[in-house]
Amino acid sequence: MAATIRDVALAAGVGVGTVSRVINEEKSVSPKTRERVFEAMRELKFAPNIMATRLKRNETMCIALLVPLINHPFFAKFAYYVEDEADKFGYSIILVSSQKRVQKESDIINKIHSREVDGAVFVTHFVHDEKELVDCPIVSIDRPLGNDIPYVTSDNYDATKRAVEYLIEKGCKNIGYIGSKPLVASEVMRREQAYRDVMQSRGMPVREMNEVILHGEERTVADEFLNRFDGVDGVFASGYSMAQALFAAAMERGKNIPDDMQIISYDGAFGQWNGSELTCIEQPIEQMAREVVRLLIKKIHGEKTELRTELKTTFLPGASTKK
Repeated sequence: MAATIRDVALAAGVGVGTVSRVINEEKSVSPKTRERVFEAMRELKFAPNIMATRLKRNETMCIALLVPLINHPFFAKFAYYVEDEADKFGYSIILVSSQKRVQKESDIINKIHSREVDGAVFVTHFVHDEKELVDCPIVSIDRPLGNDIPYVTSDNYDATKRAVEYLIEKGCKNIGYIGSKPLVASEVMRREQAYRDVMQSRGMPVREMNEVILHGEERTVADEFLNRFDGVDGVFASGYSMAQALFAAAMERGKNIPDDMQIISYDGAFGQWNGSELTCIEQPIEQMAREVVRLLIKKIHGEKTELRTELKTTFLPGASTKK
């Protein structure tokens, strides 16, 4: 026999009215009580009449998640936690891989306007007309898309500055920066600025390649970087894929890591490289994912949100720098 709303209320230790308010996402229920009700629903396999709820509130209970590509460790992990957090609030996810296809992002914006989805999380490389985004419940990662669109980022500048100074502490004299420059204004650009500021403060020359590329083109940039700056003994890579490409290119040239060249990557705590852990800056991916979902749901319901949320990273020493 299927569980009823009364069964859920009894299992959660609350009244039927509280369960109803949780289903309808009313603000009067505390987060702790809400989670208890959700747990009871999961245990009892309770399925509320979602269609009736959606019609009553004129909501689809569906949100879109747009990432450049899916088969990338950061985006895959990020998508997992976005889906997990959205599920807690009764939302399903449409996952869209939008690299090279700005039209896919425009289609989602149109779906928001036509009420086919309630909102979207954007990890985008594209520029959109701010007029298109008016009254669109959207939350972004790293990129300020408009005056009324909140975004979540990490401490890009401080984390990069700390990493470059770490290379200096480990004896590096010729330090380079290799990155993938975003097409749109992004907090990611603060990584390059931090590197430049450290070089200037130490009176050290800039050795830098920061190109606008698509995911999958990192190896070409890595080869060109090493051709141009063969004498570098320390490199900060702006992302995990770029660090991987740099490792491969350096090893093909017979360079030993970290004896000949030390490497630090922004991101990189996704596994081992060549049998060893990579020295990296680890972004709080789970925290970022859960935060964007919470912000998006607030936007969907017309609640006020902070425009910019900065989360702290963790520096993880590994085998790609000297002990």
